[in-house]
Amino acid sequence: MSFLAKIIAGKGNTPVRFIANYAKFYCTASPTKGQIDEMIKKNKVVVFMKGNPEAPRCGFSNAVVQLMRMHGVAYDSYDVLSDDSLRQGIKDFSNWPTIPQVFINGEFVGGCDIMLQMHQNGELIEELKKVGIKSALLEKKPENEDTK
Repeated sequence: MSFLAKIIAGKGNTPVRFIANYAKFYCTASPTKGQIDEMIKKNKVVVFMKGNPEAPRCGFSNAVVQLMRMHGVAYDSYDVLSDDSLRQGIKDFSNWPTIPQVFINGEFVGGCDIMLQMHQNGELIEELKKVGIKSALLEKKPENEDTK
């Protein structure tokens, strides 16, 4: 008789905590490709991160949050630490092994390093512009600009 069959039949002395963990492991379904596709299309910019924008739980997620703040971008975020199936599901969906992951207009853009590089070389402003988002950095005047 299998382990699960023994549990169902009520045989054995398996602790309830172990049974609950076993059931959670085998009954938790990863978000489907369709569900993740819906998530990334709800907003022009979507970030899958560790923690949330108010309390990032890793330095890389924090860096992406700071970039979004600098550019004044409104975005949806999903905390992968609150859902292990989402954490693995988004990695499978994008075929990218690390978190955070940024999507713009439903397209995977990259993680922290790529976002930082895009910010530094001006590509991020251009990508945002393509989807109708004007970066807040364009509104700031350079400090040495003459105000005459």
